[in-house]
Formats: sequence, C-alpha cells, structure tokens
Amino acid sequence: MVKDNLKKAGLNASVSSSRAFPTIYRIKYELTSLPLISIIIPNKDHYSDLKKCLDSIHTKTTYSNYEIIVVDNNSTDAQTLRYVTEMGKNGIIKLLHWNDTFNFAAINNYAVQNSNGEFVVLLNNDTEVISPEWLEEMLMYAQRKDVGAVGAKLYYTDNTIQHAGIILGFGKDRVAGHSHHMFSRASVGYMGKLCYAQNVSAVTAACMMIRTECYKEVDGMDEEFKISYNDVDLCMKIRQKGYLIVFTPYAELYHYESKSRGYEDTRGKIVRLELEALRFRTKWENEIEAGDPYYNPNLTLERSDYSMKNKMEICNG
Repeated sequence: MVKDNLKKAGLNASVSSSRAFPTIYRIKYELTSLPLISIIIPNKDHYSDLKKCLDSIHTKTTYSNYEIIVVDNNSTDAQTLRYVTEMGKNGIIKLLHWNDTFNFAAINNYAVQNSNGEFVVLLNNDTEVISPEWLEEMLMYAQRKDVGAVGAKLYYTDNTIQHAGIILGFGKDRVAGHSHHMFSRASVGYMGKLCYAQNVSAVTAACMMIRTECYKEVDGMDEEFKISYNDVDLCMKIRQKGYLIVFTPYAELYHYESKSRGYEDTRGKIVRLELEALRFRTKWENEIEAGDPYYNPNLTLERSDYSMKNKMEICNG
C-alpha cells in the first residue's frame, strides 16, 4: 500500500518495516543524482577530537562525492597545526583559516562562501559517524525542492539521545530544546517518533545538511547569534521561506557535546547565553507564541518526555 502510493506520486523508494510498530515503515528514497557535498568543520586545537571525527568520515562513509573543509580558528596546539597542515597539503581536506574571535555563525558563513558543493553539511568537530550511509540518508530528503535542511540523530557516549529534532518554545528559557533528550538509544520514542523521518521546527547544526543555494537565499546564519541559537534561527528563516525541516533517525552519529567549546559555566558565558536567548525570543516572538506546529499543545514544554501539561502549565498558558 505504502509503496503503491509512493509510486503513484512518482517517488522511487524502497519500503521496509521499522523496529517500532507494524504500521511504521522505513522509507529509503532513490537519489536523483550524486552531487558534491561540502562537509564544513570549524576547529580550534582538540587534535584527538578532530582526528576521530575525520577518521570516522573517511573510514565509514559510503557516499564518495564529498569534500571536507576544516576551518581553523587560531589553533595554538602544535600537534593540531601539523595535522591540519599535512591533511591540507595532501588534499585530504580543504583548509581555511578564521583569524578572528570565535563566532560559530560567521565561521560557517565564511566556509559556505568558500565551498564548492551543491549541498553543505555543517558538522561539529566533536562528532563521530556511526551509520555509513549518513550522507545518503540526509541527501534523500535534502534533494527535494520543498526541503530546506535535514538533521541527524545524535547520541551521547552513554548511548542516550542528545538530538532528535528541536521543539520550539521548549525549556526554561522558552526558546527551543531537543526532542527525546536523554532517551535510550534503544527507545522507539513517543508514538514511534524515533523510528521514522519527520518534519520538525529545527535541527542542530552539530550535523545539518542544507542545499547551498537555500543557505544563501536566507543569508546564512545570523552572526549576532555568535554561539547559541544560530542553528535554530537559521531553520526558522528557512521555514519562513516556505521550506521544510526534516529530522531522520537513520543518519546516526555520536556527539561529544560541548567538548570543544566548553560548557556555559562562567558568568560571562551565562550572560551571553541569556542575551542570545532574549534576542531569539524577541525576533521570533509571534512564532513562539503560536506554538510549535509539530508539537501537540497539550504536551508539556518543561520536559522532553512528551508527558501531558500539569495544572500549573495549563493555568499559565
């Protein structure tokens, strides 16, 4: 039935059962082409993290038409500098230098402008590829003209979920938060949501694929969001242009979150985070007030477990 409907819609795809429920299927769409994908990795020092990330790409990735762009941001560690320089000389990576202060949005914008791919993947240096077909899994959705960006399923080292799509208005700051955060990797999720691709409001730029022309159409990342919320803001701009954001659970990576940049554990970092959260809430006030279109309004925004709102939440809003 599902395959027949796909065929009627002119979509070539294979259909198989997921591990969730009998009525939830895994669909693998046929790639219409094999375009160049530019994988962009900002980096400063952290030799072992970067090497683990690059090794996992080179040894596990089944998609062959890609380039890796490492943007070095004032590394001082000699081992890191030797490594990226040698990798660049050997043509294994394209090495760019960002000599200004750290600004995640500005670094990615700079890298996209210097990329050659029809698609770009924004990727953190503290990630490690798990599923060999991670690029194909994202590309099968990103190739659609109605899709703007695609995100992957990311795990902590203890095999709990770090990212499975982003919910708008979630968390104590009422900006956005990760769906199914800290759920077990083995969990099928709320109503099987961890077992099928779906539209979401946003995905993290720790691993995000986007058509290059779409990235440029929305003027890239807002560089006022130097560290936080630049990816969520990017997705909001993409959706504002009428494109969809897709999360797929079949592109899987480990994400050693905040290893490179560190945690928000100083007064300066906390103030910066609060200011960026305020800027996001102000910029997207109407959208936050309207509620996430992909999240049931009867469910809590306090926790990522998809439980019902409590009486206090109902009274407050």
